[in-house]
Amino acid sequence: MDYKNINKHLLNTSENLIRLFNDQISHIEDLLFFNVGEPDFPTPENIKQAAIKSINADQSFYAHSRGVYELREAIQRYLKRKYDLDYSPDNQIIVTAGATQALYLAVTGLVNQRDEVLVVDPNYVIYNTQISLSGAKAVAIDVSSTQFKLTPQLLKESITDKTKALLLNHPTNPTGVTYTHDEIKALAEVIKEQQIYVISDEVYSEFSYGSKHTSMAKFIPELTLLINGTSKSHAMTGWRSAFLAGPSELINSIYPLHQSVLTAISTQIQYASIEAYDNTDAEIQRMLEDYQARRDFLIEGLSELEYDFIIPEGAFYLFSKIPAWYEGDDYQFCLDLAHEVQIAVTPAQIFGEAGRGHFRISYVSSMANLKTLLEQLKVFETSYKEKKA
Repeated sequence: MDYKNINKHLLNTSENLIRLFNDQISHIEDLLFFNVGEPDFPTPENIKQAAIKSINADQSFYAHSRGVYELREAIQRYLKRKYDLDYSPDNQIIVTAGATQALYLAVTGLVNQRDEVLVVDPNYVIYNTQISLSGAKAVAIDVSSTQFKLTPQLLKESITDKTKALLLNHPTNPTGVTYTHDEIKALAEVIKEQQIYVISDEVYSEFSYGSKHTSMAKFIPELTLLINGTSKSHAMTGWRSAFLAGPSELINSIYPLHQSVLTAISTQIQYASIEAYDNTDAEIQRMLEDYQARRDFLIEGLSELEYDFIIPEGAFYLFSKIPAWYEGDDYQFCLDLAHEVQIAVTPAQIFGEAGRGHFRISYVSSMANLKTLLEQLKVFETSYKEKKA
């Protein structure tokens, strides 16, 4: 039986490389995980109670495919309150099973075969996969020379007559950088001038340190497909609740695609999500403050160890170069850390060519674990140098 006679796009794609690396090391005894971007906070209690209330009220039937209307109204209120954006619950919002499905709808619904989609390199691994599956081509923009930020000049130089869209994530996984109001405005001006679309992944928008998050949709809503949700911001990764928002013409065109892959997300989760968007600002603020304290602790400790890294401005990732004393590449460095000192971080070549020579730390872990991380990095350095002596 020839199993190669399947969708040709699948033959050129791989499984999620972050999870593939995790599978390689997860069997190691006493391993501490700093390689997956999953909040360690429990889902806030009021959200859990809203789900229980929905179950007890027998809200167990199909929801509208666009999402429970009350939830779409809650998303409308959330976007207006947080980011001063205006979206109609009637025809500009689709509730999705996590941001990954929202991304799939945006990419698959927007591009045609042989279109080009610009992606910032390094980037979240699933971006290239979804672009490839759509039959389009991902074109990487190397931002390693600009402090891992996309600049208007780099963007303009990368646009061709085949460019359909830019896929931009901010705050950014894996680097932790984000963009100021003026930086987003400048990028938006290029996008509008060149008349391309932007798929704006803003799932980390609640976790910006310092300047307030500015959405791309603030400046060019007519060209923006906005992705956001509850997974990161509300500590709800397992609930799979997110949304896609955009101009009604695009959303209405994409809607049949959504219906073809998902009738609707769980009804009870949708009612819990109403509570999440409306009534958890205080809990989110506490998480933000805790992440910032962890970030600052990690910055101080890595500086003492003389690591060269980007100071995170958002999300909960720290992006560092592998140390100069280490002679292998970033993948081997991360394997050695796991096997020798039971520390799991992510090799950054997974995120693109511009990530080579770096690794990512996810600091969604306790202060005690972060202290152990720093101690074990020192143990690894001492042991490595002794072996090379």
